[in-house]
Amino acid sequence: MAKHSRPIGVDIGGSGIKGAPVDLKKGVFADERLRIETPQPSTPDAVADVVAEIVDHFAPAKGAPVGVTVPAVVTRGLVRTAANIDRSWIGTDAERLLSERLERPAVVTNDADAAGIAELEYGAGRGTSGLVLMTTLGTGIGTALINDGVLVPNSELGHLRIDGEDAELTASSAARENEDLSWEEWAERLQTYYARLEDLLWPDLIIVGGGVAKHADKYLPLLHLRAPIVAARLGNAAGIIGAALIAARAND
Repeated sequence: MAKHSRPIGVDIGGSGIKGAPVDLKKGVFADERLRIETPQPSTPDAVADVVAEIVDHFAPAKGAPVGVTVPAVVTRGLVRTAANIDRSWIGTDAERLLSERLERPAVVTNDADAAGIAELEYGAGRGTSGLVLMTTLGTGIGTALINDGVLVPNSELGHLRIDGEDAELTASSAARENEDLSWEEWAERLQTYYARLEDLLWPDLIIVGGGVAKHADKYLPLLHLRAPIVAARLGNAAGIIGAALIAARAND
């Protein structure tokens, strides 16, 4: 395989770890994505081995940076929480672990933050100034806050308490499926959630991602908010693309 000088993005999820080199001019994969099942248990060392396997597969040129997303709060490379990965990640210096394992600079970012950066640069948020709020509706609710192009990391607004409950327990895509809610019933919960976020943050644009974004026409038209609310455009590619972009910027 030809050596890639382009940055590589790797997205660590609960069931799969996916990666690809990214063409940052176009915001697309520069090679076919590779996916490997997430090891069980998903300990830092076991996951680092899979990340290394994915990066090695693309034979990156020396100095090509690697960006990695994790489903966790990350501060200065340190993992603070663990959603859908082994709890032994908590307290791990993930950037140091991966940089040593990959023998090249690795930048580690929260998965929703990476997706938000990608959507702002190449997707539904392109050309938007001011405050952009990205939400990913899935097993939980991930969020990214970007103000005039600058990420406010680890916003964790899926855990906002509404009527005494964690918002993601009632308004996530998983809650809709688990409770067999109609699109209309779910939209009522989303309305409550997004209206609260709007009252607190006054965003200029809200982007809705996650797998359920492909059904956006069934629920977004039912929401009545001050800000425009639109479906994400990059789908499952957003995390990889955002991770690669963040790594390239850090490397500059």
